[in-house]
Amino acid sequence: MALTALDIYKHLPKTNCKECGSPTCLAFAMQLAAKKSTLSDCPYVTDEAAATLDSASAPPIRLITIGDGGRKIEIGNETVLFRHDESFYHPTAVVVQVSDELDQAGLAACAEKIDKCEFERVGTKLTVDGIAVTNDSGSAEKFAAAVKAVSSKSELPLLLVSASEEAQRAALALVSGKKPLICSATVDNHEAFGAIAKEFSCPLAVEGDSLEVIADLTQKLVAMSVEDLVLNLKNDGNLGNTVQEQTQVRRYALKKNFRPLGYPTMAFTSTDDPYQEVAEAASLIAKYSGIVVVKGFEPWQIMPALTVRQNIYTDPRKPIQVEAKVYEVGAVDDKSPVMLTTNFSLTYYTVEGEVEASRVPAYIIVIDTEGTSVLTAWASDKLTVDDVVEVLKNSGIADKVAHKKIIIPGYVAVMSAKLEDESGWEVMVGPREASGIPKYLKTAWSA
Repeated sequence: MALTALDIYKHLPKTNCKECGSPTCLAFAMQLAAKKSTLSDCPYVTDEAAATLDSASAPPIRLITIGDGGRKIEIGNETVLFRHDESFYHPTAVVVQVSDELDQAGLAACAEKIDKCEFERVGTKLTVDGIAVTNDSGSAEKFAAAVKAVSSKSELPLLLVSASEEAQRAALALVSGKKPLICSATVDNHEAFGAIAKEFSCPLAVEGDSLEVIADLTQKLVAMSVEDLVLNLKNDGNLGNTVQEQTQVRRYALKKNFRPLGYPTMAFTSTDDPYQEVAEAASLIAKYSGIVVVKGFEPWQIMPALTVRQNIYTDPRKPIQVEAKVYEVGAVDDKSPVMLTTNFSLTYYTVEGEVEASRVPAYIIVIDTEGTSVLTAWASDKLTVDDVVEVLKNSGIADKVAHKKIIIPGYVAVMSAKLEDESGWEVMVGPREASGIPKYLKTAWSA
């Protein structure tokens, strides 16, 4: 649980020295409780007090970083069960697994393809986050060679999936600087794997037959000073059970502040059916998995999972917005139509896509409605006649076209008469739905 200012004050030196920047120790404690200051600002706090406060104020779900450098995975440190309560901050990492039974050329080709797997949706780049190399061969030599081949072709963070201490050491000798995730410590090997994680300074996944077993293992590993842990929840083919365990872990961590389960989770998809795997991955993303490891990486398999992730991890209080300005679609000229829409990303990119499909070059005026859609903006007075008149005057659009015609969305047809009177532009009412734009521009538009 979060510490109150009085809880923190009890551990401060109470000298009121002002060297921390606050007038009193109590004021400093209030700043700490509000997370507006850090404990290091106090020059006289004792080591014992610092340890107590750091431990008590640690986030309920530990932040874990996998990878080193520009491309890395950060999971954990979430604070709520439901995103409408606050937000989710560290998106689920979608990781593709490859087997060490592939030959070197096959591994290199897979790694390169995964590394370049990229999509753009509503102005945001969506990518795969990592590669999991699995030790299906059972050979330490093959595993190390596979990890080396993948690492040479991709900068993505790595997951090393092997139950063999020998195989893990052989692979880590080649890529430990990339800070891969070691998968996974179990009841049988946790001492050896804990020692490996500590030696190579890498995060460690923990696996068990039940949450009770996993909680016991995390405590033993923490006692070994291995603290960067990820809970690998076994997915035995019963997706309902896995989702239930994911939810239980989140509740134990956030509601009960149960430290042994206060770590991000991961899960492997279990089905071999590529269509079912898409649904399985989406379910795991929706229910708290910090990492989802999938087998398929064709665009049609990966895109749905990345889209679900984007939808869930977009803060509902802060919709994705585009810059409010005049956009040019195609080879516009002074006879091109002028269209109006809002700066909600999904709205803008839908309109832009339909304009491109029409093959009629056009200007799109995007008006700032705080990221709301056309109808929502109109209903909340974020899209008014005065706003449109101001944009028409100050955007420079009048200098770009030889006509004075503007096409407004059909949903706000009610503003057309007043807008004509106040702007001096001819107002044309376009279709309600963006899907009607191509036909409208081809049949109704004339400069």
